[in-house]
Amino acid sequence: MDCILQDFWDTAGQERFQSMHASYYHKAHACIMVFDVQRKVTYKNLGTWYAELREFRPEIPCVVVANKIDADIKVTQKSFNFARKFSLPLYFVSAADGTNVVKLFNDAIRLAVSYKQNSQDFMDEVLQELENINLDQKEEDQLAQEQCGNTKTLPPS
Repeated sequence: MDCILQDFWDTAGQERFQSMHASYYHKAHACIMVFDVQRKVTYKNLGTWYAELREFRPEIPCVVVANKIDADIKVTQKSFNFARKFSLPLYFVSAADGTNVVKLFNDAIRLAVSYKQNSQDFMDEVLQELENINLDQKEEDQLAQEQCGNTKTLPPS
């Protein structure tokens, strides 16, 4: 199995993340949008977060998560229009007791890997090119260091 590096950003719907800097979105290959089934406002905020996500990453896969089902299992019988409206997978989970958490993350990671491998998104192409340039520079720096010993090079003036 290949090694998959992953980063997760949990904003918890906090106001200080209300307008996340665009750079946080650019390397995203999937999104997990979570709402608290006991707090209606978190469900209502999904639309704002989704619109912002799509502004910067219109193509990445996204899943919707109804959290805290342990508080009321009957919530799993409810229909949540947000996920259906945007044709997004909906997961019912409990972070407290672990219900469906592993499945959610496994599925989200699979979606992200598939997206990254098959992406034709212009932003992904730009980021890959920048990453290649950065790798080329690191190789040049390493070669120079090997040839010159462990001396530090001064930045250009």
